Amino acid sequence: TASPPQSPPNTLATASTQPAGSLRRGDRGPAVRDLQERLTRLYLYTDAIDGYYGRSVEDSVRNYQWARGITSDGFGVYGPATRASLEAEPTHW
Repeated sequence: TASPPQSPPNTLATASTQPAGSLRRGDRGPAVRDLQERLTRLYLYTDAIDGYYGRSVEDSVRNYQWARGITSDGFGVYGPATRASLEAEPTHW
């Protein structure tokens, strides 16, 4: 007997769920809002917390990377190395 046809993999679900993915200029959403809040707590970001990764977020990420010597993600890109470093920062004063 023939086995039933297999469904193709759900590539849409894997493409839209990237918890460890990089964020960059032009991105929007709750992950960007979280990044803005983290940068604000470190006094690196002073603009609106609106979930948009614009130039001011990019500049803040770049300044953070420069201060911490992070070069592997690309300056201004919130990638795995920058994320790990920023998430390890103390969250209270």
